[in-house]
Amino acid sequence: MRYIKFLFQNLVKMATLLVGVSIVAFTLVSMSPIDPVQANVGTLGYMRMTPEKKAEFASYWGEDVPPVERYLNWAGDFIRGDMGISLKYNRPVAEVVSEKFRNSLLLMCVAWILSGVFGILLGVIAGYYRDRWQDRLIKGYALLLASTPAFWIALVLLMVFAVWLQWLPVGMNVPIGMAAAEVGFLERLRHLILPAAALSLTGVANIALHTREKMIDIMESDYVLFARARGERGGAIVRRHALRNILLPAITLQFGSVSEIFGGSVLIEQVFSYPGLGQAAVDAGLGSDVALLLAITVVSTLFVFCGNLIANVLYGVVDPRIRRGGYER
Repeated sequence: MRYIKFLFQNLVKMATLLVGVSIVAFTLVSMSPIDPVQANVGTLGYMRMTPEKKAEFASYWGEDVPPVERYLNWAGDFIRGDMGISLKYNRPVAEVVSEKFRNSLLLMCVAWILSGVFGILLGVIAGYYRDRWQDRLIKGYALLLASTPAFWIALVLLMVFAVWLQWLPVGMNVPIGMAAAEVGFLERLRHLILPAAALSLTGVANIALHTREKMIDIMESDYVLFARARGERGGAIVRRHALRNILLPAITLQFGSVSEIFGGSVLIEQVFSYPGLGQAAVDAGLGSDVALLLAITVVSTLFVFCGNLIANVLYGVVDPRIRRGGYER
């Protein structure tokens, strides 16, 4: 019963969040000074149109309908699965979002795993060797990356490994001139290495610094001092006592970074011309593709919320105290 209550509460939160985000996004798009008719037919074509044709296009875009009614019409169609037609891609928005989201999901999952694994590993090493050269090296590396923009890291990796050394492809997710169906897994992986590395590097810094502080607290705790008094040393202390206590805050940071990774993927995809959801969002914004932009906004919100929801569920799995305090209320 408690799990049903927990699930219901989160579904209500998700629905409320999606409605709020969609209203704000729709309002901002409606307040945009860009004329969707002129943006999509071009300035020259717009100037050559007759007033009757302009009125016909304006009616097609719903400019003669009150904003509230226009939002309700869009929301009703969206709930039924009709997200509209993308003017940029001349395809149903649902198809475009599905294709771009699969590409972005692969990139973000690889970057998310890399940032979590290496961030926790470096944080544990830095905390265990506090104030030694290992700690200073890792802390300096993390602080440097944390203050470096993601797009700059992407440009450096692109210039070094793709342009100078020519070890990896410059960008895209498939070789230029080849159909996606003709590209094998290994070739796709080669195109994924640089974007995933650039996206994961900044995430590594934040997780490493937080894990380091937690590791220092654990190494100074009474139960670790007692373990040392019993003769336990090095790896045994880290494995039996430290990792178990680091796991919960690591999960918090890792799933909390879903929104950061998604936001960073927009810039990374632009640098590497990676055909993901972030690049599609930029193209939709610049091209006034309203239907596509709104759909990406809602899908992105849902993705980030699901990441936080998974974190809440895993909290209870890892720490029974949270499960008793949360699910059983």
